Amino acid sequence: MLDLLLEDANKRWIKMPKGRESGMPEVEFWRGFFDPPQILDRLDCDWPGNVVEFGCGYGLFTVEVAKRSSGTVYAMDIEPEMLAATTEAAREAGLANVQTMERDFVTAGTGLPSKSCDYAMVFNLLHIENPVVVLREAFRVLVLGGKLGIIHWNIDPATPRGPSMAIRPSPEHCRRWAEEAGFRFMHEEPGIAKWHWGLLMQRP
Repeated sequence: MLDLLLEDANKRWIKMPKGRESGMPEVEFWRGFFDPPQILDRLDCDWPGNVVEFGCGYGLFTVEVAKRSSGTVYAMDIEPEMLAATTEAAREAGLANVQTMERDFVTAGTGLPSKSCDYAMVFNLLHIENPVVVLREAFRVLVLGGKLGIIHWNIDPATPRGPSMAIRPSPEHCRRWAEEAGFRFMHEEPGIAKWHWGLLMQRP
């Protein structure tokens, strides 16, 4: 079961279900972990059309992929604060092809038409309790031949962030889940960032 954050006496709204251990650090600390152009290059994200991003966070990868995209980048997150940060990052970069969407895509899907996207990004997300649900939704919205990029934290207690070791998936776990969702394996990218590995899958 996904965690359900009930309405607090100090809040005027209720959060939708979200992934376990999915909190975000300060933005500058987060930026220090990643080189988005290098990561997207290694995951074959080269001039895609429409892109769906499952969990956009601060928009670090959103901005870079939008610079490469000839279509629309659908940047989804469950947190309004993250969507506001992504919207502002896209505005500052002068990008008009980013559409942010507040969405509980784990339980409600993306809301996008089937076979409407060329690339999907699932970054630092597959420690959730139902990873195959998200991967099946990515499969559904991708065109034939569309690609899925995955990154996640190394299973290493020395990492400065990330979910607990007990729920961190390995590349082998994620490949198996993606294949269960219908994808075929393309290649693995160990050391795609200092604390991360990468995986590229494709919809046949």
